[in-house]
Amino acid sequence: MVDTMALLPTFIRPTRMKRTPSRPAGPPVDDEVLLDAPDHRLGPALVAAGSGEYRAAAELLAATRAAAEWENRDRYTRRLAGFARSRSEWFEAWRRAAPDDPDGLLVAAQLAVDRAWPSPARSELLREVNPLITAAARGDARDPVPWRLALDHARGSLAGHRYFEELWEAAVRRAPHHYGCHVAALRYLAASWHGSHRECFDFADLAAQDAPADSLVQALPARAALGYLTDGCGPEVPRERLDAAADRAIALSGRFPAADPWPAEIRNKLTYVLLRLGRREDARAQLRLIGPYATSFPWDRVSEDPLGHFLRLREELRTAAVRTGRTGLAPAPQGPRSDHRGHVVAGDH
Repeated sequence: MVDTMALLPTFIRPTRMKRTPSRPAGPPVDDEVLLDAPDHRLGPALVAAGSGEYRAAAELLAATRAAAEWENRDRYTRRLAGFARSRSEWFEAWRRAAPDDPDGLLVAAQLAVDRAWPSPARSELLREVNPLITAAARGDARDPVPWRLALDHARGSLAGHRYFEELWEAAVRRAPHHYGCHVAALRYLAASWHGSHRECFDFADLAAQDAPADSLVQALPARAALGYLTDGCGPEVPRERLDAAADRAIALSGRFPAADPWPAEIRNKLTYVLLRLGRREDARAQLRLIGPYATSFPWDRVSEDPLGHFLRLREELRTAAVRTGRTGLAPAPQGPRSDHRGHVVAGDH
């Protein structure tokens, strides 16, 4: 086994994010809660794409590249690729009109990885994606997002540790605290040493300690906790380490405005972790901060209806404040337990 600690030093180093403005909101009723709602910049691009027009999407990604908004660029790329997977006309028009556009190349690479991932022949199909990722990486030498894609690609194609380390070093040279690259590395560690959750926690904790207080990397230990709680294998992680990971993510969540789509992904995952740890009051606090912005992941790990599941949990937590009852989730775990229920989450590879 390769020494995990050999990977860790380069896994940590200052990139601060720009955030979209939020609007104040009271507790939303069920009909107001949205699943995977786009922010005020992505929404118009998706609407335009729905009518077959690609220019708004191209301009959005070009703006993130010009301003080095790498976290936004990563999120928008994923969402645009997901939309192109079901509605491809606008994207095909973009590729025909500007085949060398670095932003179009990036979406094309993400789309190709997404299409290959669910296949039993994933490794073979991913090998064919290499030229697309290489072309996207050449589009802008500063951009870490193609390197996040390369890290995902390496995991899916079962690449060796030395090759992965080379990719990782290239990624962190571009953006030392890019959250997407850190999540890709965490997933690689988990996949390479299945059940070795302590190594994942070591990496996540060191990365968070080195990151700015407002970096999304502060939520990486909670992401490691989520992996542990849904994995179902490996030795027990001490409860205090799980709580410390959740506490770090709570502190990060408190730095963002309430009812804002930008931190919704972090808050939804944190809420899941808090519920699995039996910290219901902390989970209620996160639900108030989430407002109307539910996300498919992680709720699609436990239900085919993630929005319905989120709403039921929210209601159960409200009523649990006045009764000692059951929230529908497991109590604080004594060890890892799987909640995959046998189905693959396509959006979380």
